[in-house]
Amino acid sequence: MQLSEEELSILDGQGGPLKRKTLEFIVNYATVLGADSLCRVSKAHLFCGAHHYLKAVRSKDMDEVMSEMWFCSPDKILFDAVGCFSQSDCSPVDHINWSKMGCYEDEFRENERYLDRCLKAGVHLVGSCVPYMTGFIPVRGEHYVTTESHAVLMMNSLWGACSNADGIEAAFCSAVCARTPRWGMHVPEGRKGTHLFSVTCKPETVEDWDLLGYAVGLRLPPHSTPILEGNVAGVDMLRLKSCFAAMATTSGPELCHILGITPEAPTLAACLSPSGLEDRIEIGPRQLREAREILCDQQAGEVNYVSLGCPHYSIDQISEAAAFLGGRKVHENVTLHIWTALPIKAVADRCGYTKTIEDAGGTLMVGSCPLVSERWPAGTRAMAFDSAKQAHYIKPLTSAKVFFGNAGECLQASISGKWGR
Repeated sequence: MQLSEEELSILDGQGGPLKRKTLEFIVNYATVLGADSLCRVSKAHLFCGAHHYLKAVRSKDMDEVMSEMWFCSPDKILFDAVGCFSQSDCSPVDHINWSKMGCYEDEFRENERYLDRCLKAGVHLVGSCVPYMTGFIPVRGEHYVTTESHAVLMMNSLWGACSNADGIEAAFCSAVCARTPRWGMHVPEGRKGTHLFSVTCKPETVEDWDLLGYAVGLRLPPHSTPILEGNVAGVDMLRLKSCFAAMATTSGPELCHILGITPEAPTLAACLSPSGLEDRIEIGPRQLREAREILCDQQAGEVNYVSLGCPHYSIDQISEAAAFLGGRKVHENVTLHIWTALPIKAVADRCGYTKTIEDAGGTLMVGSCPLVSERWPAGTRAMAFDSAKQAHYIKPLTSAKVFFGNAGECLQASISGKWGR
């Protein structure tokens, strides 16, 4: 392992106990991976908050819990400073409408305690899975860390930035010591494509691209990097947001080369692995239909809960939802939640979209989602999502029916109280 003089001094304790412990973790991580050096991290996107997994440590001392679960330290150390620009990912609680989630006040306050500690350490409390929409934009060749599976795909694929899909502990340790192993997506040879997907269907809508990502992921082997060719022209960030969320759900890629769009993929030859393609796979209309059949209950029926915004909605998606709901009323037996980031909600408030949604009987939620919170209204017998990711992950967690469709279908279901496709 080749370490700089600065890194060696940190290991000697000159940066304090937290920085030493986090760098020790990263060095061990790099050793296991076979990396021969570290690279400097400029940004970190962190899974902050009182998440359910933290209850594995049976302690009421927040510092003990964070030490063990975030920094893998049996000894209590204080999380007092990050070493790079840092933002928070989703937490299990909407800090504004926590009661509408069904959270108790003690759960809200515990989450606030964790977030307050992160804030004091220098983490910006954005609370969103779409960091690239709220000021977290790494450029080509910039090294960063994130625990958000679709965000790593987005930022690596769209801008040529460099991150692996790190775990929670590795991301927190990297945020503090500003280092990560020089391995995987952090080196050019780790970023080459292995599987070519020919898109012969014609994906146009956000829903189409959501299903496309789901279908690709179902066919992509572990530790592989897909390449998309064919009918991919005209895609934008909103469509890729859903596509990459679904792709990361059914597989684990950290980069997806889209020919003519990804900076490293102007041609197939430019992004291809030196060993050549491992497989060629076609994604046509049949594959998208099969994906829908997996995600959506095939019987029409009543709906009690509609949740939109996974990944979190952009301002134009919120405005479209408000336009749909304007002058209408959500059914009395339906709860409608639309999820976004706090900075985006501020714009929605200013533009009047939030009021329109609330006047209709819905709620614009921030900082969480049903998947992260593992909460939906008690007694729900059927729920509808416009996200393949949400439908996929929540199906095994509930006995309720799960419907998947586009935003318009979901909003119509919130008004009628029925799923009619």
